Amino acid sequence: MDFGLQPPLAGGCQCGRIRYEVAGAPTALFVCHCLECRRQSASAFGISVIVRAADLRLVQGAPRRWSRPADSGGVVQCHFCSDCGSRLWHGDRAAEAEISVKGGSLDQPVDLSHAIHIWTARKLAGVAIPPEARCYPGEPD
Repeated sequence: MDFGLQPPLAGGCQCGRIRYEVAGAPTALFVCHCLECRRQSASAFGISVIVRAADLRLVQGAPRRWSRPADSGGVVQCHFCSDCGSRLWHGDRAAEAEISVKGGSLDQPVDLSHAIHIWTARKLAGVAIPPEARCYPGEPD
């Protein structure tokens, strides 16, 4: 699926200091309703566009990194702009096969029609999930 995104993809932070490119097509698209994604996005959910780590190339700037524990028991490496605070991606490009680019940081709009909704047990009341969407109450297996 293309999720409305045709490679190469480009994105960056809100202030424009950091820019990146993704050479390949996304492999998955998640809408996450967990508390941490709601906090980091300051919204009702987070959008994670899964891409091959080797396909992401930093074009301009140097993001900062912050680590936090995940509900799954692992550690999430969070990359963001130290000037404007925009979250850019999660994951370690050097150690992981795939990383999670934050959907709002992409220049192209993301089509959520085929997104997989995760941590739905924690979604906010009133958030509508399409009836045909694949859903998981927590982390998918």
